[in-house]
Amino acid sequence: MRKFAPVLLLFLFLAACTLPGQSTNTPEAPQATVTPAFSPTPSAPLVILVMPADLPADEYDRNQTLVYDLAQANGMRFQVRNSLTVDELAFEGEVLKIVVALSPDPGLAALTAAAPNVQFLAIGIPDLPAAPNLSSVGAGGLPVDQQAFLAGYIAGMLAPEWRVGILSQKDTPGGEAARYAFENGYHYFCGTCLSPDFVQPYYAGLYPVIVRIPTDAPENEYTAYADLLLDNFVKAAFVYPEIATPDLLAYMAQYGVLLVGQELPNEDLRPNWIASIRPDLNSAILSIFPELLAGRGGQVFPTPLFLDDINTDLLTEGKLPLVQAVLDGLQNGTIGTGVTP
Repeated sequence: MRKFAPVLLLFLFLAACTLPGQSTNTPEAPQATVTPAFSPTPSAPLVILVMPADLPADEYDRNQTLVYDLAQANGMRFQVRNSLTVDELAFEGEVLKIVVALSPDPGLAALTAAAPNVQFLAIGIPDLPAAPNLSSVGAGGLPVDQQAFLAGYIAGMLAPEWRVGILSQKDTPGGEAARYAFENGYHYFCGTCLSPDFVQPYYAGLYPVIVRIPTDAPENEYTAYADLLLDNFVKAAFVYPEIATPDLLAYMAQYGVLLVGQELPNEDLRPNWIASIRPDLNSAILSIFPELLAGRGGQVFPTPLFLDDINTDLLTEGKLPLVQAVLDGLQNGTIGTGVTP
C-alpha cells in the first residue's frame, strides 16, 4: 500500500486546485451570428387590361379570361381596370410591361408618350396617332366588305337556283360596301348564275335581290322591306348587322329563308341559320401578344373574321372547306372584294 501513497497525494492535490463550479473543459470559441442583408424579390411583370365596365357580361368575362391566361402563361401579374391615368402608370413603375385597351380610347396618346417602355395594344380604337410602343387591332372597324363577300358566296352556294338577296342599309359607307361586296361574292361563286329554267326578277334582270333600308326607317317597318325579298322568291339572304334585329330575322325565317349574318340571335333560328361570320379579336390578341412581350410595337392588324354557329345540315363537310378557303383568301389578300370600304 505504501507505494501508492505518493500517487494518491498527487491526485488529491490536483483536485484541490479546481474551484467549485469551474469546468475543466476548454471553452469553445464564440460563433459569429450572420444576419443576411434584406434583398426584396423583384415584383413579377404586370399586364393591365383596360375596358369599360358597361360591356356585356359575356364579352367582359371573355376578354378578362383571355388576357389573364396570357399573363399567367408568361409568368406575369394581371390587373383589369375601367380607366388608366398617367399617374397610375407612374405608380406601377418599371414592372408594368403591357397594357391592352378596349374601345373607347382611355387616352392612349398621352399614355404611350408617358411610358415609352410599356407596350400598348389598342383593340377596336380608330384614329390613334402612331407610336413605336402602340400596336392596334381592328382600328378600321369590322371589315364589312369581307363579311358581305363571304355571305354572298355562301348564299349562292346554298340557295336553290341561286335565289339570293341582301337587306342592307341605305346611304351609309358600311351599308353600301356590304351591298356591292355581297353581289361580288355571289358572282365569285356562280359567275353570271343564269338558268333557262326560271325567270329572273323582272325589276333587275338578275339575282341577287338588293334591298336597302333607310337609316331613318323605324324598326317596326323593317319587315316591309323584307317582303321585297320574299316577293322575289329569295331563298337565302344576308342581313347587314346594323339592321339585323331578332324580329326581322325571325320574320324572314318563318317564310323559309336561309340566313347568314354576324351573330345568331337565339336558338329558335338555328334551323334556318347557315353560319355566323364574326369578328375574331381574340385570335388577333393571341397572335400579337408574343410580339408585345418581345418589345416589338407599332404594328397594325385588321379585324380577323371567323365562322361560328355553323349549321352542318346546310354547310356540310364537303362545302365548308370551300367556304373556309374563300375566307382565308380574303384575309391574306389573295381574294379581293372589289370594294374599297
